[in-house]
Amino acid sequence: MTMTDAETPATPRTRARFHTLRVADVRPLTPTAIEVTFAVPEELAEAFDYAPGQYVALRARVDGQDLRRSYSLCRPPVRGAISVGIKRDPDGRFSTWAHEGLRPGDEIDVMSPAGTFVSRASTATGHVVAIAAGSGITPIMALAAGVLERSENARMTIVYANRSSTDVMFVDELADLKDRYPSRLTLHHVLSREQRAAPVFSGRIDEERLRLILSRLIDPASVDEWFLCGPFALVELCRDTLAEVGVARDRVRFELFTAGDGDAPAQTGGARPVRVRADEPVRSIEITLDGQSAHVDSPVAANETILAAALRVRPDVPFACAGGVCGTCRARVIEGAVTMTENYALEPDEIERGYVLTCQSHPTSDVVSVDYDG
Repeated sequence: MTMTDAETPATPRTRARFHTLRVADVRPLTPTAIEVTFAVPEELAEAFDYAPGQYVALRARVDGQDLRRSYSLCRPPVRGAISVGIKRDPDGRFSTWAHEGLRPGDEIDVMSPAGTFVSRASTATGHVVAIAAGSGITPIMALAAGVLERSENARMTIVYANRSSTDVMFVDELADLKDRYPSRLTLHHVLSREQRAAPVFSGRIDEERLRLILSRLIDPASVDEWFLCGPFALVELCRDTLAEVGVARDRVRFELFTAGDGDAPAQTGGARPVRVRADEPVRSIEITLDGQSAHVDSPVAANETILAAALRVRPDVPFACAGGVCGTCRARVIEGAVTMTENYALEPDEIERGYVLTCQSHPTSDVVSVDYDG
């Protein structure tokens, strides 16, 4: 669910794996959002160590179907527990199930943390700005605490957009953070359906309002890092506007929160089942996972993704969103050529080194070999 414009090499990733964790607490945040905390046993403490801004994928069996969904970690790292914020999507099977059926004591499969939506500020005295909307505040909560704790000179500004005050997730935690760092945390709530004292904070964040915020409230030249998190339209608006006012791309990091269901069935990766006939041309795909190789033929006419083909022979191939956003299905192309439909998760240097999102990659050569372990 993450992408960045940074050109610097990313922190090396290791392949995330699912572990069964027990739900320790389910806490209401708003009428449509909950915080779910999982207990992490000591033997898994290192597997669930994470950097503020990362996410985990959750997997559950719902109505006989294996569903997966990615959620950002919303608390600063502590040993023994991890927490995620889940906002209910009216059309989301996973989020609806979590709100209606998830209880303390339940066990669920949780993938070890992943993602590159993390701070790379080279100075502890830097100014970090986050612009978030709705559930986009989730990773910002952990990021803000991390930025402000790392140095008594670091500063953080958060612009948080919602429809109304009742939609504000982590309202008490944000207030506590502001009380703890009154001179170093600036918090601006922008409400699209409520009138606020200052007109700049009343209404949807469009280009005019964003430029007003940048001219009156935030000096872009003073900012070391920008974090953008929310729906595609808002993130694109912010990226384009920041570029127009002279902000370098390598200072902007963003994460997309996809709209709609996003609950891809695990057995197909969101694609229709494919059967290979003996008389049709195929692409030969070799997969390496956990040190073991597997082979699958993919019909040229099917134009299926590498992930969908791989799942026919290796059901344990890692993936979460199947939409090119989270990066869980990342693998390196060892042989052959592929084309990616979408990419909101890989950084430029990863692509240069041959990494692809297998949920978005279609083979374009007769033989393709990918390595999930690389």
